[in-house]
Amino acid sequence: MPDRVALFSLLVPDYDEALAFFLRIGFECREDSDLGNGKRWVRIAPRGGETEILLARAVGDRQNAAIGQQGGGRVWLFLQTANFEEDYLRMQAEGVVFESAPRDEPYGRVVVWVDPWGNRWDLIEYADVHRNRTGN
Repeated sequence: MPDRVALFSLLVPDYDEALAFFLRIGFECREDSDLGNGKRWVRIAPRGGETEILLARAVGDRQNAAIGQQGGGRVWLFLQTANFEEDYLRMQAEGVVFESAPRDEPYGRVVVWVDPWGNRWDLIEYADVHRNRTGN
């Protein structure tokens, strides 16, 4: 049986624009390989994170229409942090659009933000980080 989700694709209109945005908010580029014919293999992840995102440049009408809509309008990406205030302030300084003020929920501190293409994300610091990382 497979162990984990290693990476997933995020549709973007342009590799360089997307890479620049994610680097500004604290992600790292793990690979940027030219595959020829305008295609690249661009893997990013939060620093020290396990699951990676493959930036996939949309091609054609169907993929272009899906940019920013992969979650169907719902929050579908969850960026976990161990230092909510520091990351929230850094992202705010980088011009990230937040839908509301941060709030405290029984499961932790959270705020919804939107990337430049319309994808909705949660920035979240779990109330018990160790329990949520290990499943115990």
